[in-house]
Amino acid sequence: MDMNIIAVQPVVALIAGILILVMPRLLNYIVAIYLIFIGVMGLLGRSGGMPM
Repeated sequence: MDMNIIAVQPVVALIAGILILVMPRLLNYIVAIYLIFIGVMGLLGRSGGMPM
């Protein structure tokens, strides 16, 4: 299964937004995890990365 970062970003953003609404204290953790996830996906996508 080929995972495209363009298809993953809206799903991750939606989940993060819902979690922030439900538990505002998680904001720092959600933002940090989101940024790390998008950065890793971007690096894997740019360099050819490992197929998923």
